[in-house]
Amino acid sequence: MMDPHDELPPPPPLPPNVVPIKAEDAAKESPPNKPTKPTRLPIARPGLGKKGQPIQLLANHFKVSVKSSDDFFHHYYVKLKYEDDQPVEGKVIGRKVIDKLQHTYCSELSNKDFAYDGEKSLFTVGALPQVNNEFTVVLEDIGTGKLVLLLDLFPCYLYLSNTMIGVPHNSISYLVAGVLPMGVPVVLEAIRGQESENSLEALRVLDIILRQHSAKQGCLLVRQSSFHNNPASFVDLGGGVMGCRGFHSSFRGTQSGLSLNVDVSTTMIVKPGPVIDFLLANQNVDHPDRIDWQKAKRALKNLRIKAAPGNSEFKVVGLSDRKCIEQTFPWRQRNGNNGDINTVEITVSDYFLRHKGIELRYSGNFPCIHAGRSKRPTYFPVELCTLVPLQRYTKALSTLQRSSLVEKSRQKPQERMSTLNDALKRSNYDSDPMLMACGISIAPKFTQIEGRVLQAPKVVNSREWPLISKYRATVHTQSPKLEMMFSLFKPNGTANNGLIRESLIDFYTTSGQ
Repeated sequence: MMDPHDELPPPPPLPPNVVPIKAEDAAKESPPNKPTKPTRLPIARPGLGKKGQPIQLLANHFKVSVKSSDDFFHHYYVKLKYEDDQPVEGKVIGRKVIDKLQHTYCSELSNKDFAYDGEKSLFTVGALPQVNNEFTVVLEDIGTGKLVLLLDLFPCYLYLSNTMIGVPHNSISYLVAGVLPMGVPVVLEAIRGQESENSLEALRVLDIILRQHSAKQGCLLVRQSSFHNNPASFVDLGGGVMGCRGFHSSFRGTQSGLSLNVDVSTTMIVKPGPVIDFLLANQNVDHPDRIDWQKAKRALKNLRIKAAPGNSEFKVVGLSDRKCIEQTFPWRQRNGNNGDINTVEITVSDYFLRHKGIELRYSGNFPCIHAGRSKRPTYFPVELCTLVPLQRYTKALSTLQRSSLVEKSRQKPQERMSTLNDALKRSNYDSDPMLMACGISIAPKFTQIEGRVLQAPKVVNSREWPLISKYRATVHTQSPKLEMMFSLFKPNGTANNGLIRESLIDFYTTSGQ
């Protein structure tokens, strides 16, 4: 059985004199006995409550208006490959390729803007001007020195292949295109509160536009959450880990129409700065000589660094097998004026001293950062490397770190409102060309709604609300099973002092039973 996540092979070439059928036309020609898809409608409320004292509230939604338009979103399938047919992985390089394509061939693309999800999908408002789009985009990757080329852009019912001539050591990208019948008209359904499958698909495209907008601002993206490189939003959790405050944003269909939902969000990142400082904090030691380099290798793998003096960015592959003063690599240098190139073995420390004028202060006896490929390693002394900002920390947090994250992530209502207002202003969504092409504008103020203050219940069958919220937040940030059970029961000899026991005691106390 085929894995649903496996990629399907491209379709065969379209024969000449054959016109492809649009999806909506094919649907009209379906057999008469084919069962129709049931229409799904939201359940209507029986009415509105009237008890309690009316009160005006502000919700973390911003009203969205859309100009009437007949344009549709056109969907293109993106496939990136190297010259040896190996797939290109990573959203960062994909976004760079698409940005360079758009910048280089803006006139051929009728100055159209793209909404790209960083992986396989790209959307435009209206179709591209040509059926077959073949482009060459050269992108120099400073970290690896490779050239990445975007070769073809063509509809999904065609398959083309090309071989680049005269471009050495490059990679090839294929962009396969198709059309989906969804667009601005179905967004208007959500504006009128008439949500359908088409409108949900259109809202998904709008959410992709939001993510792309944040990516162009240099944000860290975690699903629909965006995190700016703002030191004021960082909180130190210890162990070389920091909490980073950001915000979640997504378009939502509501009873009042379409709105932009914005809320606070928090993720964990690696503390930026010198690599040696991160390792000291991560292993809780006070001197570089006490660092466990096997643990350091696991902690640094796949993190991105900047290396002096060129300040170029690299991804850490591992650590060298030997110390900087012993680790050698082949160094190619020109011999005199005849242009001959000789290859000599030189140690990492000698290379930086002789050719860069940098004398290592303390890292000569430490392993080097390995940031190249296995067949062509690139070594850097630890003291010349710094961790770039906004790198997610995905390992499990300690109990102390989780508690600190919960405590430092709390915000009072006014502080939270101020944070969301600042986030919306900083994002400046109204300047996004794709949203402008869709005719979308976002109100700058919170949505005001009417609420009701109900009388407090006479008997509260639970613990004190501030404390229960604290417990709930603690449990939600813990990993499952053992730690959660410990929080619920907290065994203490033959008794326990956990949440369950305290809840039962509070129930009997407040209910008088």
